[in-house]
Amino acid sequence: MAVPRRRPRATLGGSGRSEGRVASWDHLGAVGVAALLCAGLCAAARVRPGPWTGVAARVLAVVLVGFLVAWQVVTVAEGRWSATNGLMLDLCPVSAATAAAALWTRRPLLAELAYFWGCAGSVQGLITPDRRWHFPEFFYVQFYVIHAGVVVAGLFLVIGLGLAPRPHAVRRVFALTLAFAGVCAVADVVTGGNYMFLRDQGGGGTLLDVMGPWPWYIATGMVLALVLLTLLDAPFRHGGVRRPTEPLRPTTPR
Repeated sequence: MAVPRRRPRATLGGSGRSEGRVASWDHLGAVGVAALLCAGLCAAARVRPGPWTGVAARVLAVVLVGFLVAWQVVTVAEGRWSATNGLMLDLCPVSAATAAAALWTRRPLLAELAYFWGCAGSVQGLITPDRRWHFPEFFYVQFYVIHAGVVVAGLFLVIGLGLAPRPHAVRRVFALTLAFAGVCAVADVVTGGNYMFLRDQGGGGTLLDVMGPWPWYIATGMVLALVLLTLLDAPFRHGGVRRPTEPLRPTTPR
């Protein structure tokens, strides 16, 4: 039997080493589809709210959870899973799980986390994608469903369903992000992994490359995260986006 060639390690958060992160047609196509889906969902929910919004939210939630579970099944089946790369301790998979819970329950805190983590974190993954995988490989599809799905979910919750960030949302999300990073740091020590890129900058080709050497890029990342969260929150503090007092819900006759 022929010896299979060595395959790149699959990582749930896309933190493995990459062959390059220059945009390609399959990347641009995936981003384009996600952008159209996001714009269409948000616009339709604002213009024609109704029972369909709840169905759409739960379908998206099931898709996100389904691909998180599928990743675990496939990596175990292919012998790729290990404690260093298979725990849900990168921001993108945790964001996906949080977004799914927010879509299902519409709880304000979960919606805030989905919005801020998606737009501040997962977008960066879409800008500098992991190009080890190509359409129609499973890990390519999984990468874009998770990363783009979190962004779509966050914007759909906030813009489409009206679950805008509440006052002091930046403080809450930043504090929870730091707490999650602390959990990842412990996991990195125990497993030898590199969750949230706390041990090194990964495979290169990302924003981390210009943020300084270890450990300074971690401090730079904290400052940048706070800036991004503040910018994402600003439209809701200065009247740029209408912030309804109640989430948009289907109207029913009295």
